[in-house]
Amino acid sequence: MAKALLDLGAGVSILPGGLYDQYDFGPLARVETTVVLADLSHKLPRDIVDGCNPHEYEEDGLDICLCDFSEQVHAYALRVEEEAQDVMAMKEGRPPWTHQFEGLPVEIDSGTKPSLEEPPKLELKDLPGHLKYVFLGDNDTLPVIIASNLEVAQEQALMEVLKANKGAIGWTIADLKGISPSIVMHKIITTEDAKPTREAQRRLNPNLREVVKKEVIKWLDAGIIYPISDSAWVSPTQVVPKKAGIQVVKDESGEQIATRPVTGWRVCIDYRKLNAATSKDHFPLPFIDQIIEKLSGQKYYCFLDGYSGYNQIAIHPDDQHKTTFTCPYGTFAFRRMPFGLCNAPATFQRCMMSIFSDMVGESLEVFMDDFSIFGTTFDACLNELQKVLKRCVEKNLVLSWEKSHFMVQEGIVLGHVISERGMEVDKAKIRVISSLPPPKNVKGVRSFLGHAGFYRRFIKGFSVITKPLCNLLLKDVPFDFTNECMQAFTVLKEHLVKAPILQPPDWSKPFEIMCDASDTTIGAVLGQRVDKKPVVIYYASKTLSEAQLNYTTTEKELLAVVYALDKFRSYIWGSKVVVYSDHSAVRYLMEKKDAKPRLIRWVLLLQEFDLEIRDKKGCENVVADHLSRIPLEGVDDASEINERFPDEQLLAVSTYVAPWYAHYVNYLAKGAIPNHWTKKRRQQFSSQVKQYIWDEPDLFKIGADQVIRRCVPETEVLEMLTHAHSSACGGHFSGNKTGYRVLSSGFYWPTIFKDAREYARNCINCQRMGSISKRDEMPLQPILVVEVFDVWGIDFMGPFPNSNGFLYILVAVDYVSKWIEAIATRTNDHSVVCKFVQSNIFSRFGVPRVIISDGGSHFKIFNFGKLLKRYSVNHRVATPYHPQTSGQVEVSNRQIKEILMKTVRTDRKDWSSKLDDALWAYRTAFKTPLDTTPYRMVYGKGCHLPMELAHRAYWAIKTVNADYDEAGRARKLQLNEIEEIRDQAYECASAYKDKLKKVHDAKIKKKNFEVGQKVWLYNSRLKMFAGKLKSKWMGPYVVRRVGRFGDADIQDERTLKQQTVNGHRLKPYLDGNDINNLELDKAGYILRPVEEEQS
Repeated sequence: MAKALLDLGAGVSILPGGLYDQYDFGPLARVETTVVLADLSHKLPRDIVDGCNPHEYEEDGLDICLCDFSEQVHAYALRVEEEAQDVMAMKEGRPPWTHQFEGLPVEIDSGTKPSLEEPPKLELKDLPGHLKYVFLGDNDTLPVIIASNLEVAQEQALMEVLKANKGAIGWTIADLKGISPSIVMHKIITTEDAKPTREAQRRLNPNLREVVKKEVIKWLDAGIIYPISDSAWVSPTQVVPKKAGIQVVKDESGEQIATRPVTGWRVCIDYRKLNAATSKDHFPLPFIDQIIEKLSGQKYYCFLDGYSGYNQIAIHPDDQHKTTFTCPYGTFAFRRMPFGLCNAPATFQRCMMSIFSDMVGESLEVFMDDFSIFGTTFDACLNELQKVLKRCVEKNLVLSWEKSHFMVQEGIVLGHVISERGMEVDKAKIRVISSLPPPKNVKGVRSFLGHAGFYRRFIKGFSVITKPLCNLLLKDVPFDFTNECMQAFTVLKEHLVKAPILQPPDWSKPFEIMCDASDTTIGAVLGQRVDKKPVVIYYASKTLSEAQLNYTTTEKELLAVVYALDKFRSYIWGSKVVVYSDHSAVRYLMEKKDAKPRLIRWVLLLQEFDLEIRDKKGCENVVADHLSRIPLEGVDDASEINERFPDEQLLAVSTYVAPWYAHYVNYLAKGAIPNHWTKKRRQQFSSQVKQYIWDEPDLFKIGADQVIRRCVPETEVLEMLTHAHSSACGGHFSGNKTGYRVLSSGFYWPTIFKDAREYARNCINCQRMGSISKRDEMPLQPILVVEVFDVWGIDFMGPFPNSNGFLYILVAVDYVSKWIEAIATRTNDHSVVCKFVQSNIFSRFGVPRVIISDGGSHFKIFNFGKLLKRYSVNHRVATPYHPQTSGQVEVSNRQIKEILMKTVRTDRKDWSSKLDDALWAYRTAFKTPLDTTPYRMVYGKGCHLPMELAHRAYWAIKTVNADYDEAGRARKLQLNEIEEIRDQAYECASAYKDKLKKVHDAKIKKKNFEVGQKVWLYNSRLKMFAGKLKSKWMGPYVVRRVGRFGDADIQDERTLKQQTVNGHRLKPYLDGNDINNLELDKAGYILRPVEEEQS
């Protein structure tokens, strides 16, 4: 059909007469039906379309009537029998509105086609190094942005997915198809008492009028808006500047100021009055911090962004007129949802959740029009990307090509940088904030605190740091930017620059909270333990109110716990929580029944959680303690809250439910005994309390030796042990001697010796001392083989005294038969090794599976490795300073040396001529593990020795057998005997090794190292100081790998160099107090001597 008129269902359809005549639809018919106009007058149209029977439509039978367009009044008018009458109740030839409108270019076909039909020419901006452009269309058209570090196969797979789902990506506004109204439509539901408002048009200068004109034409071409003239709601158009981020520039006087330069203009509709009359939609938006935590820690990401996301959602037809806006070019209403409506975010989030309901939380996070796909592997992330793109194509959801990044390994989401490492602050924003000059007024302070507060969770002690600045925001306070404010300003910028990487929570593990309170603030840290190492999830702090400043120390500590649990409620609800607080009275109050009502209310709040409170001294609770005690200028360091020296890094020794002597004090002071005690417990207590004396404020105990000693509370234990063990007169003695020193000084607590031993064990200076013994060895790992000559050990001995030019002995031993090969050599270089292996092993005994050697340069050189690789021989290198790894060759070396020492002359210069005899003796000697000799193991018969001929052994005098058949049978029997001998040797060797391992392992300490653990390394070559004034333990090192056979890879924390060592030379590093703080040079040598080893 070339042309047609469609009945759209309206009661009266008005068509311009000129348009009807232009297309020549056919003859017209006269009709006598009247039309009611807007001024309630009744008019008679001239014509209707022929073929429309008025009787079919009863009283309102008019379907299509013709009208003229009046250029003078810019409104439609009906053509009637009399003169033309105005539509919409126009009086005196003018419409009811006051502003005249300018005409817009009218195009029946704008010519704008979707990008897949006519790819647009786009301006490509420069990208950072980790991103690049690829093109989905021909001739470098339809660009998208992907990661630049993908492998070829990965990039090809990604391109296949993107090309198969090109319909999900938009390059121009013409690509917007609109999400189906069956999925979502935006409704504007006004309150019952709402009154429609028509606001007047706002004046615009010529430049801004041009901006509005371009935007309106763009919306018209895309079908987002349409002209309207009969809306009761009219909102004005406003043009606001587009501003870049904060930049620091110099003003006319040369002073630095913070400003946001204008980069363009944005057309906005002022819907404030409409929003005030709209019933609010309370559909929730996701929590930003939960989205960030869910995304961080993944390997691959796809960050997608909707193309003009709001403009893809239709507005309900009954509510479209409410979005009417006025501008110099007319009044228009939105078909699709514009920006500025109060319920638009809720509608859009509801739409996205509806579309991706089965993916959100599993592989996708959605916040408005920001979509973040994540996966631990490339294939997993690509598979989820394919599902999302297909869903977008099905639902007509279009993504922005310019704001979508595919398969990257880090990116910015909601102002945070997320990656596999965790979550970080956006360094670009931080650089701007760090360059800001000090604010000049209250507005500048408020702006600075607003920007810095966005990253509050990354900053320890935010409330304490910003307190001087926050005081400037109080009412009736003059603006005086003092030195204290300047220090707070500087410290806050430094903390932002050095903000740590926070880790996302692991919901399968318990949470740990560290709390602390000072005079003016309370602080808390939420964390967990990963591989036994604490990681931080969230920092929080709060300035105390005027009423809270009057709380006692105990109340402030409990308030810190309550604040932390309330702040982190969304994390810890339903999970196991361990709370560390540096005030032991908190746990005491949990059991106290006659506390203040306020404390009782707090205790009841704590019972909602699966809670365990542990007493952790402020000196150990360094993170939360720092949040509440950041030192500032002008603060008195001698304040009562700091009398326990929280800045010293000491070791907590023990924890208690309550002060250990509380019951004794309560009884001696007021005769109180806990009611829940049993009769037996009361009797025990009655006999024990006689040993105590209460002399307020101290409690004393009469010892068995009749010496009166003061009872020491937990808060003094660490300081007491430090004086007894690490002070000038301490001497770093053992734990028992340290405990006795405290006891003899007149002090007592129940676990004094246990705590002293623990303290001494954790003392870093004491850990550096001592040696290693066989008890420190790792469990034996026998080398099990099944065939002779499969595994050889090789090593050099020497240098020895010059013997005919020979200085060294190169030895090789078979691990199964104990057969030994050795030659005297003039040098110990790699050429000798290569020739020996080829001549003495490969050509005589075949190619082995494995050759074991130490880490000498003659064995690790390229030529030797190339030789072994040519013959497919596996080369195993022993760990340094651990000869037990190649134990068999070391044992053989020792026995050869012993034979030579007993056979050479006194000048020891004939050892080279005695070497062959020594080998003969060794090969024919009985070996307990084999229960036979190496010679018999290899050849299946005993070796004929000279004494057998001299003393007429049986074989020497028997008749030679010349019978061929009998000799054959004897040879077969001999071959069978070889197999029996070897089988028996295997069994004997296995039983011998099992017995040896059982005896050895029973005498050693059990040492289990874990990745990430800190350890000390024993270095037997450390000879900086003579005698005992030397430390053979270096470190600490960090374990990076734990092998199956007792070896481990460790890394120096300072130089980051790794090395492989045997666990025999390692011992755990225990965090403790290092009073002397010894420094080490690059080689690990102590630059300052330590005390004599005594503990």
